[in-house]
Amino acid sequence: MTDMTATAHEALAALRRQQAFAAADEVALEGLIAVRPPERMLRPDPVWDDAPVLVHEVVGERYRRLVLATNTIATTALAGQFLMITVPPKGGERILLPRPMAIHRRHPNQGTVEVIYGVAGRGTTALADVVVGESLLVTGPLGRGFEFPQLARTALMVGRGVGVCAIMGSVEDAARLGIAATVVLSGRSRANLIGLDDGAELGATVIPVTDDDGSSALPALGERLRGLFAWAPPDVILVCGAGVLARLAAELGAEWGVPVQVSLEAHMACGLGYCHGCAAPVATDPAVEGPLVCVDGPVFDARLPGCAPATVGGGNPAV
Repeated sequence: MTDMTATAHEALAALRRQQAFAAADEVALEGLIAVRPPERMLRPDPVWDDAPVLVHEVVGERYRRLVLATNTIATTALAGQFLMITVPPKGGERILLPRPMAIHRRHPNQGTVEVIYGVAGRGTTALADVVVGESLLVTGPLGRGFEFPQLARTALMVGRGVGVCAIMGSVEDAARLGIAATVVLSGRSRANLIGLDDGAELGATVIPVTDDDGSSALPALGERLRGLFAWAPPDVILVCGAGVLARLAAELGAEWGVPVQVSLEAHMACGLGYCHGCAAPVATDPAVEGPLVCVDGPVFDARLPGCAPATVGGGNPAV
């Protein structure tokens, strides 16, 4: 077998793994997602901002990190909200649709936000060519984010890949509110983990798990978390990055009697609900439009079919 043939076989195998993972994720979410109760906090109004790029660097083996100067978004964004980033034209080719990206970190004192993304298609390939000093048109903050129950004192956050970015704002909030946070960071390998330094900086208990050593396998991770919280379950579970992880979180939530919130990822054209193109996987009356990931989410409740909603001491959100 030639090197070229071997490379083609490896690429095909990787594609098949990705397709199998995507199929498993879709099945895992079936019957799991529910619209959350009405919000008790007003969302900040989104703005359209030409945000200067202050940092654009490679992170690990697969990702890029952007630091954008956008004071209004940095000071108003809630944990779990996202941005729509318009990608500048590249070589005369125009990228028509903006890309949705979770806000990874908020630095209100500096007036900056951080975004981490993977280079996967035309849009992110063009975005990777943006250099420090250029500006990006960003819209945000958008969507409904995570909320801690009012009496929560402990929280379990689980993220995989760039899904870690969606939960990191809640780790920031936990540090501010004195909530003890345990954060599971999942990825293909140690070099592909996002958030190790962020979790340490914010005082969270960080549990890295990876595919290459088997620690991210669902049975192993489930048993590890059951052992860790055997005597005192967390008050809430927040998850993003994989449908199979959302299913595991819902199973743990049912065992422990605690609420679970999941942030969904979806292709979006506008992020504002105008295009109605990002339907959430929630069973609804066919005659009525179902919830949209961009405006009714991206954060939804996750619970096993037949399980009643769980609350912590009444369940009013703290943030």
